[in-house]
Amino acid sequence: MTSRGYIATAALLGVLVPAGNALAQTGSYPAKTIRLIVPFAPGGPNDLLGRMVGQKLTEQWGQPVVVENRGGAGGTVGLDAAAKSAGDGYTLAMGGSSNMAVAPSLYKKLPYDSIRDFSPIINVAHVPYAVGINPTVPAKNVKELIAIARRKAGYLSYASSGTGSMSSLAAELFKSLAGADVVHIPYKGTAPALTEVVGGQVDMMFADLALIQPLAKAGKLRVIAVTGTRRAPVARDVPTISESGLRGYEIEPWFGVVAPAGVPRDIVSRLNAAIASGLKSSDVIQRLDALGYEPIGGTAEQFAATIKSDIAKYARIISQAGIKAGL
Repeated sequence: MTSRGYIATAALLGVLVPAGNALAQTGSYPAKTIRLIVPFAPGGPNDLLGRMVGQKLTEQWGQPVVVENRGGAGGTVGLDAAAKSAGDGYTLAMGGSSNMAVAPSLYKKLPYDSIRDFSPIINVAHVPYAVGINPTVPAKNVKELIAIARRKAGYLSYASSGTGSMSSLAAELFKSLAGADVVHIPYKGTAPALTEVVGGQVDMMFADLALIQPLAKAGKLRVIAVTGTRRAPVARDVPTISESGLRGYEIEPWFGVVAPAGVPRDIVSRLNAAIASGLKSSDVIQRLDALGYEPIGGTAEQFAATIKSDIAKYARIISQAGIKAGL
């Protein structure tokens, strides 16, 4: 063999051997512990869903899935840590609407790119939101609420868990589509905001249906609509805002599993299939029902499309509302 032939053969082997090793590593996945970063403190919806996902992966694959809570800056600290990890399938993260779709327009110096720096795996569940109003507000439905809001600018007020929060963006989209001026009263968290609505200091709030519904059953709030594209399974008698006459309205906060960019396609497929299977198990369905969450599932491509479309949607809402980007 000529020297040129030896060089060509060596070059070919240099390509094939790493590829073979990659295939071998992929074929044995998962061969060690998987880390699942939850970018919030324990106990919240992101954490609960993350632990469900981890438990189901462990049951199916026999490999431990260690949940690591890394809160801070609205969930962006944990996602940044995930984005900077190796794209080998052994680091996952629970992303959500707030830190993946809203944050790009809310923070000037977001340390990651929600599209470029992640491999979407699967959209796990969404949290039904609803409109809760104080019973003293003389509106039994969305049309009546809009009529009251239009009659006098600034007459009605809405509470939120903070400027730029999902509750504030849901209300700002409502204001924009309804052509109504409703005064924003931000609070430091959902609990104090709802307390003020119940007490009558503020007229209304967009929030997690699971939090509003018990207050409505106790007669402390009136639920007039949900914010999603369809009625919530736990409140079939409550119409959506869109079907109530405000066409085009849709807010569906979600939580899904992502991984650092560069995860091999077949590992993405394995993770997607395993998590989707777990979402169909009876115990997970019962736990989600108890929490008031709805499983989503679907392909990694569908999740990627949701992330991309929601980034654009929340960018429009934030721009129209004149919300200034943070640090």
